Amino acid sequence: MVANRTLRRYTEEEKAKATARSLEIGYRAVSRETGIPWGTLSCWVFKARQAAEASPPAAALGSPLAVPEPTPPSQPEPVPGVAVAPAATALAPSAPSPRPTARPRVAKVYTPSQIAQALERVAAIGVRPAAKELGISRNALRDWERKVEKAAKGEGVAPTSGPDPKTIEQRRDAAILGEWRKQQGLGPSQIRNQLRRTGVKVSVHTVRRVMEEAGYRPPKVERRDHKGDYEAVRPGQLWHMDFVHQYVHKQKVFVLALIDDYSRFVTGWALDDAERADAVIVAFEDAVKRYGRPEAVMSDGGSAFWAWKGSSRFTRILEEYGVDQLIATTPELNGKSEVFNANLQKELFNRVVFADVGDMRRRLGPHFSWYNHHRTHHALGGLLVPADRFYGRVEEVLARIEAGGGVPDAVDLALRTLDLFRVVSHRGKPEIWLMGRKIFDAKE
Repeated sequence: MVANRTLRRYTEEEKAKATARSLEIGYRAVSRETGIPWGTLSCWVFKARQAAEASPPAAALGSPLAVPEPTPPSQPEPVPGVAVAPAATALAPSAPSPRPTARPRVAKVYTPSQIAQALERVAAIGVRPAAKELGISRNALRDWERKVEKAAKGEGVAPTSGPDPKTIEQRRDAAILGEWRKQQGLGPSQIRNQLRRTGVKVSVHTVRRVMEEAGYRPPKVERRDHKGDYEAVRPGQLWHMDFVHQYVHKQKVFVLALIDDYSRFVTGWALDDAERADAVIVAFEDAVKRYGRPEAVMSDGGSAFWAWKGSSRFTRILEEYGVDQLIATTPELNGKSEVFNANLQKELFNRVVFADVGDMRRRLGPHFSWYNHHRTHHALGGLLVPADRFYGRVEEVLARIEAGGGVPDAVDLALRTLDLFRVVSHRGKPEIWLMGRKIFDAKE
């Protein structure tokens, strides 16, 4: 078994002496004398030569990056009657302080206008003087010259052509405001995520600044500490159901939404003037026909869902389907529905004035479709929409976003994962579904 090697530390004086000795007799010979690895000595010598080329006056003994000056020859013995010149080192100025360690260089991006100015300077004084004056490498300047020559022959795009920074900022701000105007109920972080799915990268700080300049004011949100968080591990494991009420010209209406716990996908919805069991049953059965039977359903203890004495109509329907019914005794247990209802209020009800109940019904369908397929969700990581998780497209969507290509708005049906063939029991009668369509019903 090989024992762990201890890393040896060298002082600055040891480094300087070893470097000077290596320049005299070679780093391999010094390695045999001192036991210092020859690779380490080679690295010290290389750095010393780099420091000497970059700033010769700053190279001083005692610095590990300095090139030691050759030892002056010893003065001859004085001869009577002959004047001896003073040693050169006696007239040399004192060595400056060691040069601080240089920071790692970061690649700089030049705009087309800066490249054009640099090439004009190259044409005036040459490549080497321009590189030294501007602080740009000679290779970069020559590469720009070659690209400009090819562009003149029609063989490519010149690096001096392109939009200026102000134009780029204007396009960025227009993209931010355009996405925000589509849905003004979204905040800066969600607008950033919406743009990220289309391949546009921008910071939350920039989005917030642009939105605030256009009139956005962040809402006051009460933060609460939630305990006992949970999440399903697959689509259809648990559905949430809850009503949210709203007024349409003093008429009170109730909106029911069915939400998949794992993906936050809206599988069904209903609109009625009261919390009725009929609306719940119709919305649930339509959702089952479209997306299959869930394993469990959670709701509050409202009369449309649950009967504290006996069995409610909805409970009996769930028993026929073989679906477990869970009753949330506190709002936190059914928190995903509570959050969805709050977002529905902010993103639709607070923004739209409905002409009547029919107008509200017409707008709910497109809103839920936008929510499922286009609205990013913070609970899903920020970049995913509910449909990505519900249809099992998470890895593909994230790969597209990371590649910079963006995700198309329209969800291709060929990418969805649907049940090709399913046999279900509807109120004790068998039904056969193929590709989401019912092809056999025992009642017919």
